[in-house]
Amino acid sequence: MNPRTIITGTGHFVPPKVVTNFDLEKIMNTSDEWIQQRSGIRERHYAEDGVGSSDLAVEAAWRAIESAGIDKSEIDFIIAATIAPDHYFPGIGVMIQAKLGLSTIGALDVRNQCSGFIYALSVADQYIRAGSYKKILLCAAEVQSHNLDYSDEGRDMAVLFGDGGAAVILEPNPADDGRGILSTHLFCDGRAYRDLWMEHPSSRRKPTISADLFETGGFYARMDGKNVFKNASVRMPEAVMAALQHNNLTIDDVALLIPHQANDRISQMVAQKLRIPIEKVARNIDRFGNTTAASIPIALDEAVREGRVKRGDHIVLTAFGSGFTWASAVIRW
Repeated sequence: MNPRTIITGTGHFVPPKVVTNFDLEKIMNTSDEWIQQRSGIRERHYAEDGVGSSDLAVEAAWRAIESAGIDKSEIDFIIAATIAPDHYFPGIGVMIQAKLGLSTIGALDVRNQCSGFIYALSVADQYIRAGSYKKILLCAAEVQSHNLDYSDEGRDMAVLFGDGGAAVILEPNPADDGRGILSTHLFCDGRAYRDLWMEHPSSRRKPTISADLFETGGFYARMDGKNVFKNASVRMPEAVMAALQHNNLTIDDVALLIPHQANDRISQMVAQKLRIPIEKVARNIDRFGNTTAASIPIALDEAVREGRVKRGDHIVLTAFGSGFTWASAVIRW
């Protein structure tokens, strides 16, 4: 029987610059009260000019490596999840490898937006179970602040996002004690991809980038907020229930639910639909905003370091985002 995959180390890093709602009031027509009522966000972190998502991933990786108590040379594969790579190509996985000074191991990038961490976790789990790799570094990192529309037209999205990175070390469980990733569950509905997307730059357009995009703001992300909210509030509970049923568990067996931190109103609605006490739901969007693929592993690292996660606990992860994609995972810690 192939061993289950366990998380042996966690880490996260956010840029030191804190941007409050009051700071945003100064550059766009919004207010602290409006932002908090709509999203639950009070502040977020912004990267400085010249800092990319790979830089945040590397800082988080060092913390995860230390947490796992391993040497970096033991890492034999890298998986990186981001919606905001440093460059159009290559992805950030190879940059993480170079910046950490690792050997010429493989690196894989996953582009599944807010669901990216769980999608990447599912890939890492299969590699571990198959015996392909023994120690995988999985990073999720985002720098969204450099490409937000801070005009009144874009304010609904601009107030939501923050920058951050997180990482985990994944290894096979040497003990037959039932611990590890029990299952992952992945879903999508591409019919709604235009409800949350960044249309440009686009390979469908010739030339890919032109002056008119700067005049029209065509390279900013756009969202149908109502439809995204409605779908997220339905799909995340569905994904959680599918995961619990697959493992013959009930919501009472869950010690901690870690949803993607998209909007605190969504997190509260997910908790209500699942009938899980809000105290069992990780919620940190008030301090970080929506950090896309990094939001779940940031919350996981905080939970681990705060002692909210204990050996043997069942933890459930769930996410929903652009694509539409959504996912869930059950981990016995």
